[in-house]
Amino acid sequence: MSTMQTLIDKLANKRDLADAELLELITSTDEATNQLLAAAADKIRQQYYGTKVYIRGLIEFTNYCKNNCYYCGIRAGNSHAHRYRLSKEQILDCCSEGYQLGFRTFVLQGGEDPYFTDERVCDIVAAIRRQHPDCAITLSIGEKKRASYQAYFDAGANRYLLRQETAAPEHYAKLHPASMSLANRKRCLFDLKAIGYQVGSGFMVGSPYQTPENLLADLRFLQELKPDMIGIGPYITHEQTPFAEHKSGTAEQTLRMLSILRLMFPYALLPSTTALGTIHPNGRELGLKAGGNVVMPNLSPVNVRKLYELYENKICTGEEAAQCRGCLEARVRMAGYEIVTDRGDVAKNVI
Repeated sequence: MSTMQTLIDKLANKRDLADAELLELITSTDEATNQLLAAAADKIRQQYYGTKVYIRGLIEFTNYCKNNCYYCGIRAGNSHAHRYRLSKEQILDCCSEGYQLGFRTFVLQGGEDPYFTDERVCDIVAAIRRQHPDCAITLSIGEKKRASYQAYFDAGANRYLLRQETAAPEHYAKLHPASMSLANRKRCLFDLKAIGYQVGSGFMVGSPYQTPENLLADLRFLQELKPDMIGIGPYITHEQTPFAEHKSGTAEQTLRMLSILRLMFPYALLPSTTALGTIHPNGRELGLKAGGNVVMPNLSPVNVRKLYELYENKICTGEEAAQCRGCLEARVRMAGYEIVTDRGDVAKNVI
């Protein structure tokens, strides 16, 4: 048995390895090792979730953002971005259409837009909750005070997505302006857990200045946080950012990290992301085969999809919601899995 196979078996059985052993897997560029990792990850995900793939209806409702993260296309400093906000009525229409298409989770994602006060967010969440009482409502709107998170939860939100992006303080400082801090990002995540949200976090793969040790720090932080969902994707450059000249991450490294995450967090909901599909024509299918079990089709109105441009060349910006849903269902089936239309909560009693 190869050294790599031994390491992979050990990780699958113990859900952990020593730092040096994890770094060996993180840095491996051997295609055979990637295939071994993916096979082990797929076996684990089928033990916990079978062939089920959960769909989340993504509604990108504002591309205004007060932050200036150096990697992001909707950063406040991008004067070339065409800004938009969806109204409450437009958001509810997206949910209604999604419900008819079988979605039972809606993800409201946006920049940190001061227009959407706690009162407005709570009003929108409560309206969705009244309209679709059987659905999960996920928010992904950045760093807030604990009282704000509590208000959204009380209004009917169930889940919250907030990727740490990197858990290494020195790396975080290279990706964000001094007005932002990793300590505050972590505070937000633990506040969300304490309130009772199902929490999602995650990180970029291949971001500027990232080292293997940074990725190890991400894994160690996630072990501390124990999130319900872990979203990772390749860093993809955007020409209207300070990182315009930096190379994008790779599908290979992202898939390797996805498999490692499945082995370390067998219970977790792991998306096969749009960014992965953007950087590789079969990226989302490969993500499912590497341990992923969530896809997030876009329910946003077609006329704003191209404007929510965190990175360049994002796929699926011209498809109507029904087309997006149908296309993904076919892709998932071709990969050997099946889309299911329930809420897709995290596997219970296994954390």
